[in-house]
Amino acid sequence: MAYGGASTATPAGAGSALSATKQVKLERESELRIEVGTDAPLRLRVVAGTAEIFGTELPPEIWFSFPPRHKFAVFTWYGATVEMDGETETDYTADETPMVSYVNVHAVLDARRNRARASPAGSESSQGPRVIVVGPTDSGKSTLSKMLLSWAAKQGWKPTFVDLDIGQGSITIPGSIAATPIELPIDPVEGVPLEMPLVYYYGHTTPSNNVDLYKVLAKELADTLERQFSGNAESRAAGMVINTMGWIEGVGYELLQHAINTFKANVVLVLGQEKLFSMLKKDALKINPSIDVVKLQKSGGVVSRNVKYRQKARSYRIREYFYGLGNELSPHASIASFSDLSIYRIGGGPQAPHSALPIGAKPVADPLRLAPVNISRDLLHVVLAVSFAKEADQIVSSNVAGFVYVTDVDVQRKKITFLAPSPGELPSKLLIMGTLTWLET
Repeated sequence: MAYGGASTATPAGAGSALSATKQVKLERESELRIEVGTDAPLRLRVVAGTAEIFGTELPPEIWFSFPPRHKFAVFTWYGATVEMDGETETDYTADETPMVSYVNVHAVLDARRNRARASPAGSESSQGPRVIVVGPTDSGKSTLSKMLLSWAAKQGWKPTFVDLDIGQGSITIPGSIAATPIELPIDPVEGVPLEMPLVYYYGHTTPSNNVDLYKVLAKELADTLERQFSGNAESRAAGMVINTMGWIEGVGYELLQHAINTFKANVVLVLGQEKLFSMLKKDALKINPSIDVVKLQKSGGVVSRNVKYRQKARSYRIREYFYGLGNELSPHASIASFSDLSIYRIGGGPQAPHSALPIGAKPVADPLRLAPVNISRDLLHVVLAVSFAKEADQIVSSNVAGFVYVTDVDVQRKKITFLAPSPGELPSKLLIMGTLTWLET
């Protein structure tokens, strides 16, 4: 199995880098928790025994290079010796982990997938587990999601990963909700593959900007997946794993319930909060008496990330989209005339005049209204989504082909310069603008 972040080269002749090499022996069912230093990557390999990262087993004697500031844990079921080459911010071993309970959940899900595969095609019982992982911010939701997906892929299944976390983005850039089939255990360095993602662009990093739009896009994604499942018995039996945001109170809780209903989740995994578990158990069972709501302990390796850290993480994700994890990609700069592009913002726009409203009513902007955007210097450093829509009125219901980054706007010449992942014409001239910006460094 090939890994994008792996190298068979050994550090022979690496000079001073060897001085930072050290070996760590891990006992059975323990893990090594690592935060890579801020300035240089860390190389790591397994020299004895077996170990995994986020559910993906590491092949022996293969070096993996993890970028600066990367946080991860190397877990072993039966014992292992790990070698590290480079500097870490922190690294320590822990023997108290919730991994046994996590793998027990996987075993139950695997049994359900086998039952679904054995059921008549198209029947209700042919639907495999639809797992939604919920919990407060920094409770380990995306990590657990990756583990469940990797373990399923290792068993030969191709589950669908659904990412509703617009704040960080595990599949593509922040501000998007997306889904993709997982055919192999997830690469411990490069993360989720980007070969076949289905992406809808929300355009903001918090759902409070436009709650109605967030719900509509989630419904569009769910309906598209439903159509795909109806024609693919294998995907239907493999089911899905859904990662969610950390906003769990007020409107956030309402959006969690909306996701559970919209994606027809039949398993809810609650990480790290008793109150949320109690509320969901009561409310979810009202709607679907057969739904399973399970409380799980969060890992002790999960650390809280402040606002500044989250902003940096978003910036890294956007940079990674255009340049790759290790700057191995070469994005293409293109110039277009203002008249060649049509840019829209979803929501807002002119409101109805007070005189047209009932007495006492306040004017409310249509959250799904398409507002044309005049191209100006205000677009500088904005990330735009390229819609698959053929006509403007299809933008809200259409997924996107990818993203471009505006690097210059020449108002006098009416020219806009943007960075795209590849050369050539854009798949569409219809672009979507939100509040997502990026300062390239």
